[in-house]
Amino acid sequence: MKTSAILMLTASLALAGCSGMGKTRASIVKEAAACDDITVQVYFDPDSAELTREGQAVLRAAAGQAKPCRIDRVRVLGLADAVGAPQANMDISKKRSAAVTRALIANGLPNAEFDLTAAGQADAVTSGGEDRPVRRRADVTIELSAP
Repeated sequence: MKTSAILMLTASLALAGCSGMGKTRASIVKEAAACDDITVQVYFDPDSAELTREGQAVLRAAAGQAKPCRIDRVRVLGLADAVGAPQANMDISKKRSAAVTRALIANGLPNAEFDLTAAGQADAVTSGGEDRPVRRRADVTIELSAP
């Protein structure tokens, strides 16, 4: 008696498992796009506003991650270290912001409001007179919402 009950239970479980056959996981479970804001930093070589391979890869990944979402705004802040003349550092930080923006657009980031800012060497030195490291970068925030 126990054996027949076990066999019947096993057969019904097997048949129940087969009823879902032919359906893909995507048709059963719809995964929502993660439309959380994306923040990345893109680093540059000294005295350069040209994107490195690593920087290009970071921006390509960020643009790809943002594609299924609505792009509300993109904020790009170009920075420079404290080495060199203040005006030259401001100019290079502007060029870094522009290079990042061009790369995001080239990687298919949908039309959005771009807010480009350049800080030059502002805050590149601590109040104690020490240089802040790794200021040769652009900070990027892609503000997203669900489509």
